[in-house]
Amino acid sequence: MFGMGSELSLRELATVIKMPKAIFVGIVCHYTIMPAIGFALANIFDFPKEIAAGIILVGCCPSGLASNVMSYLARANLALSIVVTAISNLLSPLLTPLLMKLLAGKFVAVHFGSMVWDTTKIVIIPILAGLIFNSLIMGKMKWLDKLMPVVSMAGIGVIIVVITSAGRDSLLKVGLLLVVAVIIHNTAGYTCGYWLSRLLGFKEKDCRTISLEVGMQNSGLASGLALLMGGMTTIGLAPAIFGPLMNVSGSSLATWWHARAPKEEQLIQIGEGVNPI
Repeated sequence: MFGMGSELSLRELATVIKMPKAIFVGIVCHYTIMPAIGFALANIFDFPKEIAAGIILVGCCPSGLASNVMSYLARANLALSIVVTAISNLLSPLLTPLLMKLLAGKFVAVHFGSMVWDTTKIVIIPILAGLIFNSLIMGKMKWLDKLMPVVSMAGIGVIIVVITSAGRDSLLKVGLLLVVAVIIHNTAGYTCGYWLSRLLGFKEKDCRTISLEVGMQNSGLASGLALLMGGMTTIGLAPAIFGPLMNVSGSSLATWWHARAPKEEQLIQIGEGVNPI
């Protein structure tokens, strides 16, 4: 979260004024589609209650920083991606506990007030610290600029390794089926986000962005919350699986889109007499 904040700037956040409709749709889609799909999967698959709650937890979390990288590679709207990621994370201390209380309450005990504070500690405080770091230090020490993303990725990697090893016994029981559920969750997020955007008449670049913003979750936050809920070896399994699979699927989708220019770019190229092929 600190790494995310250090990559943001107030200038980027100010772009919300220029594209309010797309940002609103991106955030609403994210906090409705993924929680709904997670809830459906948790009820369809016969998982133990805490593991089912982990699937819902992934769906109730905001979008992850990886979606910004994928949007860049996919020739999507990078500014839109950055702002949707930032705002969805800033809203998470309220929306994530609320959605968990409504959707996962029958699987595990969800203490709304405690989760609000836990999410604030994990998200808001580090992001604000990162923003301060960005304004005061970023750009003045080149080696540190390069180091911050590496530290963020290494941190997520360590979290995934610890949760996976700690939850080994549970993972051996439901591992393959949980992987299937996670793949469905992730893929359905991309698909619903893209086609709902198309139905609303957005440009191809914006549709790609919203697709990635909906399908790619902040699995690091989900893992941290699972730990604070006392379910690292059970609730934390779905987030631990979702993170690596999400990055593989997101990279593959971004690569496929990268080879295909958005329609609006093709029209510009044709207008300038350039063959888009």
